[in-house]
Amino acid sequence: MTDFPVHTPESASADAGDFMRELEKGYGFIPNLAGVMATAPALMQGYFQLNQLFEQTSLSAPERQVVLLAASFTNACDYCMGAHTALAEMAGVPQPSIDALRAGEPLPDERLEALRRFTKAVVDKRGHMPEPDLQAFYQAGFTPQHVLEVVLGVGMKTLSNYTNHIAGTPLDSAFAGKEWNPPA
Repeated sequence: MTDFPVHTPESASADAGDFMRELEKGYGFIPNLAGVMATAPALMQGYFQLNQLFEQTSLSAPERQVVLLAASFTNACDYCMGAHTALAEMAGVPQPSIDALRAGEPLPDERLEALRRFTKAVVDKRGHMPEPDLQAFYQAGFTPQHVLEVVLGVGMKTLSNYTNHIAGTPLDSAFAGKEWNPPA
């Protein structure tokens, strides 16, 4: 979309450009998501700071990716599904679970499936969680802390999912081969 360019550090405002250069040091490239978000530097900085906080939660790296993929699937975000497919592989999420997440199907691992279902319910119900949903999550070994950490992940993904929907963010070449379209 012409209204939402993918900025470079040179085309962005000075503050956004400096932040993008820092992202490049950490990621090895500047994600197109950051380039789009650079139009609103506070959004870009807030999103990536939330990402750093989400990485500090008690959820494991594979569990965090399940949350991010489940939220992105529920919100039908093709950019995030592609990007987080690659990140889930790097985090050690088993390929059968990644395939199921991309298809919106139950995961073979019971704990990860409970996490996927709970995350989907948080998104679908906008946080209005019936007691049976909470109890099912707890029975899978999760805690109230995990509930709120899922809320953090969903909040973070909502920022990127909505940005990508509005701006039509192109998938980075670093994620080539991970493209995603919602199942029919």
